[in-house]
Amino acid sequence: MIYTIKNENLEVSIEDLGGQMCSIKDTKGREYLWQRDEKYWGDSAINLFPYIARLTQGKYTYRGKTYEMDIHGFLKDSVLKVKDKTADKIVFSLRDSEETYRQYPFHFELKLKYQLQGKELKVTYSVKNKDRKKMYFGIGGHPGFLLPWEEGLSFEDYDIAFASSENMMRVGMSEDCFVTGKDEAFPLDEQKRLHLRHDLFDHDAIILRNVPTRLRLEAEKGSVGLEMETKGLPYLGIWHMPHTDAPYVCIEPWSSLPSRKDVIEDLETQENLQILQPKGYYSGFFKLKLQETSESR
Repeated sequence: MIYTIKNENLEVSIEDLGGQMCSIKDTKGREYLWQRDEKYWGDSAINLFPYIARLTQGKYTYRGKTYEMDIHGFLKDSVLKVKDKTADKIVFSLRDSEETYRQYPFHFELKLKYQLQGKELKVTYSVKNKDRKKMYFGIGGHPGFLLPWEEGLSFEDYDIAFASSENMMRVGMSEDCFVTGKDEAFPLDEQKRLHLRHDLFDHDAIILRNVPTRLRLEAEKGSVGLEMETKGLPYLGIWHMPHTDAPYVCIEPWSSLPSRKDVIEDLETQENLQILQPKGYYSGFFKLKLQETSESR
């Protein structure tokens, strides 16, 4: 089922399957979110939990037992319950079940909240450990943004502008998308911008660590831009389908990283996972704010 929230500036539609957004429109009816085309990517803004991206051999271990899980975890394939709904806000919930426990041996409650305020959409992830043991997980977003947003512009006219590039590193990744441990500096231009080109993604996603909490997606010749702000999601994936002219870019705030190359990870020893003590609580968010391009310069 699809639910819609709106205010005087934005209208956002979200489905209960995975809590995935399927539309972000402004008052002019301009669509900002990728509109699903199997040729390039059949989703629009999946949510990731309890693991980010790939597990080596699709497996991990916990307390000596091996578990199997699909890429990006099971949240994206779960039908969520609506806990609260107003004109400009909706809160979804997912609790552990027999199905999730077979893949992930923890009792939990996850809440996913979408809330509008002015020209801003805030997406909040909250996780409660309802177990008697420590809980290990990754969580994050995978929104794709339709480009271009305006007539007369092209994909290549857009940049991702970072608030800072200090200490930002590109995570070393293998050809089959696993962490290699060979991180390297990620150069930007003098204005701290990454100029979008389709061939940037010929080797799949660009994954960054030490990312600033604010960035913008905009075109110098355009009139509108989108600012992203994050908290509790220190890694960033930037992606579109490799070896294509896909008319979108995904900007993905994550709390953790995929598996290491050729390592079947032990949840208790993977360094970058979130760890919750028994009855512990995690909250992180990303905000999307529409801007007139002149506002950000």
